Amino acid sequence: MKIKGFLKDVTGASRVTKARLSAFEAASPVPDRTDPIADAAREWHPGRLDLVVTAVTPTGKTAKTLRLERADGKKLPIFYAGQYLVLDFALDGAVVSRPYSISSAPFEARLQEHPFAEITVRRPKSDGFIADFVNDCVKVGDAFTGLVGCGQFFYEPLRDAKQVVALAGGVGITPFAAMAKEIANGTLDMDLTILYGSVSSDDIVLKEALDAVSCERVRVVHVLSGDEPDWQGERGFLTAELIKKYSAPDTTYFICGPQAMYTFLREELKKLEVPARRVRFEVFGQAKDIAAFEGFPQEVKDKTFSITVRRGIREDVIPAKATESIVTALERAGIRIETGCRSGECGFCRTKVIAGSVFVCPENDGRRAADKDFGYVHACAAYPTSDLTIRIPIL
Repeated sequence: MKIKGFLKDVTGASRVTKARLSAFEAASPVPDRTDPIADAAREWHPGRLDLVVTAVTPTGKTAKTLRLERADGKKLPIFYAGQYLVLDFALDGAVVSRPYSISSAPFEARLQEHPFAEITVRRPKSDGFIADFVNDCVKVGDAFTGLVGCGQFFYEPLRDAKQVVALAGGVGITPFAAMAKEIANGTLDMDLTILYGSVSSDDIVLKEALDAVSCERVRVVHVLSGDEPDWQGERGFLTAELIKKYSAPDTTYFICGPQAMYTFLREELKKLEVPARRVRFEVFGQAKDIAAFEGFPQEVKDKTFSITVRRGIREDVIPAKATESIVTALERAGIRIETGCRSGECGFCRTKVIAGSVFVCPENDGRRAADKDFGYVHACAAYPTSDLTIRIPIL
């Protein structure tokens, strides 16, 4: 900014006032009701969208990729490679939401014709009724509502090193597939090496898509933990020794996979003395076994409590197991609550605990300090340890 001198600078307000009055006098008497800032905000952050499935493609032995387009044919909102979308499912009279990392690239959501976003959903080994529903029942033409572009798991050049090593397991490859496509398209400036752990070579999720975008700046290293005598690549787990082999002196690590993999990799990265500022973990959903966490009161793990749910003037009483999150209990009872990450990060399911006690998963506690002081929890990461009274928004 050019400095014109003390007197001119401190009297600048009068010049601005004069300029405004001149603009008013020259303006049309017809009001200009356009608002370009609001229009841009609505385009980038339109809220929940009506989405339609336009393709369903098997991607590996146990996974399918769904292509989603806006029902109105418009472009999808802007998002970063690595972010996720939230889909709403209407099942048995209740609406439940699930987050899925976007496996397509951001540039594909802004195409002139048929812009789209894709998610890749793998059938879980244990019970996962939504994932099973997606793999067994979802077909072309099915309609959903969804929120596109959530989460903090993306490359930030002001924070992250240019060289990124991605550590992926199973369907945790999805955000890295999006990054790889965006790099290959020339719209993301980073160098990416993906160490991708799978059990067998015939169940590598998105293998063809990864092969198609491998280039000078995208390197994919498959690592098999299963027993395949003919396999010529890396074997075993993503150990400190293997990670070091593919790392540069200045590297940022992005990690996405099952919870057990996170626990293992934290210890492996400690062996390499990687500073915390160089490690990014994607949120991994609700804890599979909350009773295994230190501090969980073991005497209540087999108990079922009552939750009194207040919404405005309405009050409902529902059962809840000590080992299931408040969100799960609400959804089972058909009570709608906003959810996003289901990992305690986003705060969509912020809930006031009026009475009773809860256990908050220590790895998923994304609350602000003020929320802790005033009795708020993220319902996806909070588990009842007594009868509860809570207040949630009306939806």
